[in-house]
Amino acid sequence: QEQLVESGGGLVQAGGSLRLSCTASGRTFSGYATGWFRQAPGKEREFVAAISWRGYSTYYANSVKGRFTISRDNAKNTVYLRMNSLKPEDTAVYYCATSVVAGTTSHLDYDYWGQGTQVTVSS
Repeated sequence: QEQLVESGGGLVQAGGSLRLSCTASGRTFSGYATGWFRQAPGKEREFVAAISWRGYSTYYANSVKGRFTISRDNAKNTVYLRMNSLKPEDTAVYYCATSVVAGTTSHLDYDYWGQGTQVTVSS
């Protein structure tokens, strides 16, 4: 069964750090760009970061630039999102997804999604 599985979420105090992982099982990331999105209660899903298939190009939302870092290890079929200096407004369910379009920030261009992992940042 093909699936993307996110992990690494949890409860952290403001200013803290977390590292999210997105692992593909039953499928490969081969040739696909991968993105992270998040959705807070009552809000629309928003783009967080994306990385090209070979990892040469990365893209960030302005709200996380300088605090979050996306990376990938294709040998492990895993994409990571390192989140530093977390703020209460970063609280959301975080999703990873794949796209054939490199660099896109639109969730409409992502065709395969994980189930999400909850990140809660307390003040």
